[in-house]
Amino acid sequence: MRSLEIFSGAGGLALGMRQAGFNHDALVEWNHDACNSLRKNFKQAKIHQCDVKEFDFFSLKEVEVISGGPPCQPFSLGGKHKGNLDSRDMFPYAIKGIREIQPKAFIFENVKGLLRQSFSSYFNYIILQLSYPEEKKGNNESWIDHLSRLEKIHTRGTYSGLKYNVVFRLINAANYGIPQKRERVIIVGIKNSIKIEWSFPKETHSYDRLIWDQFITGEYWDALKVCKKDRIVPDDKTLKMIQRIRNKFGFFEPDSMPWVTVRKALVDIPEPLKNQDYHHDHLFRSGAKMYPGHTGSYIDEPSKTLKAGDHGVPGGENMIRYPDNSVRYFTILEAKRIQTFPDNYFIAGSWTEAMRQLGNAVPVKLAYYLSSRLKDQLSKSVISN
Repeated sequence: MRSLEIFSGAGGLALGMRQAGFNHDALVEWNHDACNSLRKNFKQAKIHQCDVKEFDFFSLKEVEVISGGPPCQPFSLGGKHKGNLDSRDMFPYAIKGIREIQPKAFIFENVKGLLRQSFSSYFNYIILQLSYPEEKKGNNESWIDHLSRLEKIHTRGTYSGLKYNVVFRLINAANYGIPQKRERVIIVGIKNSIKIEWSFPKETHSYDRLIWDQFITGEYWDALKVCKKDRIVPDDKTLKMIQRIRNKFGFFEPDSMPWVTVRKALVDIPEPLKNQDYHHDHLFRSGAKMYPGHTGSYIDEPSKTLKAGDHGVPGGENMIRYPDNSVRYFTILEAKRIQTFPDNYFIAGSWTEAMRQLGNAVPVKLAYYLSSRLKDQLSKSVISN
């Protein structure tokens, strides 16, 4: 199934989709280092290093699915919260691509901040534009007036132009087996003329099951061969959670799988200081320290969200935290594991640049789950008149 990836970044979404059976006609990205990463992992002829504003969508009329992550800075909880006033809002160009290519479906990823209450009207505006991409904003029309016009079209129920049925959900990657507590908004649209039913995949992993395996059966520690002195001693909050889970499940274990922790994700990787020759992306970086808001990721939980940052040092929070409360920075190899990239996936640039790319990426495994479900349904689709 042919696809177009825009705002490709390091290629997490693109790789997951490729694993699911999509064939990318093009990957569009403007960042130099990210394009160098893409060129090492995808066919160079497919990489378009350019501003998406200048990309010729009409050249790819046979594309069946458009995917990507429109730049998230306008909506990030850690950003400047400018929303639609921010020139970095690239959703209008994603909508332009849909209007000109008219794919069967699209899948976009963005940050949790997109759902902030202060952005609710603008988010509704985005969804309605994705639903009716041919209804462009007039040159002298404000976005509020355009929103009102789209609302009237939507509620009238007699629209005969290009239309997409759009759904969205806030997803925590940890609930799908990714070793990272990463909450992102996933938006999926399917052409109205294509008669299929689609829903987000069922969650497979849970925190309850992790607590069960760690503190009720102890299977977690035994499987990872963690000696008793290195195991977590549950605090009052955790003790209350343990009791809640006992009351909830009794003698029967939760039917989900446990959240994947940092320790489990990195179990076969040596400490970087102990083996500097293990992997070219597994080099120790000094200077990690905790301070308010930057406390690292506990080794026996999924990682906190890997951060890209647009001020200071990208990745400043990207630290592993041990039971004795010591911290160190994740290596590039470890960050790839946290984002479920293959160990041999090439990331271009310095540690800072590599962590920026990884912090912006969609976890590969999550991309695979979402896109394989979409591909399966589209493969069964029937186009109505």
